[in-house]
Amino acid sequence: MSKVFLSIHVLAAILAVGPVAVAASMFPAALKRGDTGTLRLLYRICRVYAWVGIAVPLFGFAVAGTMHVTGDTWVLVSIGLTAVAAAVLALLVLPGQRAALAEPEAEPGGGVATAVDTRRLAARLGMVTGVFNLLWAVVTVLMIIRPGSSTGV
Repeated sequence: MSKVFLSIHVLAAILAVGPVAVAASMFPAALKRGDTGTLRLLYRICRVYAWVGIAVPLFGFAVAGTMHVTGDTWVLVSIGLTAVAAAVLALLVLPGQRAALAEPEAEPGGGVATAVDTRRLAARLGMVTGVFNLLWAVVTVLMIIRPGSSTGV
């Protein structure tokens, strides 16, 4: 059964976290360009796949349980980093994207301040998205290396 759970866990990670990572990474550039249609699409991808991504830790717990590694340090660190990544997505990335979509269009004579604000928001979103992606990269490496594993990998 652990092979089934592991397969679903890995597929969920690829199919759910991957699109969020890519779409969130594309968002700041689209924001700088002012491409509203693309921004809406990228935000929707991030929002929908964030919900789908809940399957990743759920099946991760199932895998850890069937493999009897739930208390291993690398699993606990991965759980913690996954929780931090989820918090970064839910509390920083998605609200930042929503705020970018809510920004009023630049009015004549007021475009300079709006352009500066847009660049700042794009830079901040780029930074928090980078943190989100880095957290998932570390979790992925932990899943592959599994410190203390007897498999020799």
